Amino acid sequence: MDAKARTCWWFDGKAREAVEFYVSLLPDSKIDQEFAAHDEEPLIIEFTLAGAPMMTLNGGPMFKQTEAASISILTEDQDETDRLWSALTADGGEESMCGWLKDRYGVSWQIVPKRLVELINHEDAEAAGRARDAMMRMRKINIHELEAAFDQRS
Repeated sequence: MDAKARTCWWFDGKAREAVEFYVSLLPDSKIDQEFAAHDEEPLIIEFTLAGAPMMTLNGGPMFKQTEAASISILTEDQDETDRLWSALTADGGEESMCGWLKDRYGVSWQIVPKRLVELINHEDAEAAGRARDAMMRMRKINIHELEAAFDQRS
């Protein structure tokens, strides 16, 4: 990989399993290179996730994943939002608020529909505020509910 900078996640095993799962979710994603360790699991995996350079390090149990670092995915529509949300929360993933979740490997993600960004940044500040307030009460972002809150008149 030629990128000068990339994000690295520390894993205690299962990095290959996690990376294979991640690259299956998004277009323009692939495993670029693996660096062998003395066991079956590679020490380092360099990969591309939706065009962004990433890597994992199977470094052992000293460090855990934390919400302080996360992946934010901008989705095109509700179908993509639902698909990613379901895949990432399956098999031990955990939902949180405002589009945030933690996958089964402990990595935090925020799944953000483009429509949310449009609504909360709209020039009509009151309507944008209603959409923002609606988002604050959601786990997975629901575009239809955001639009209904945006369009609501007192």
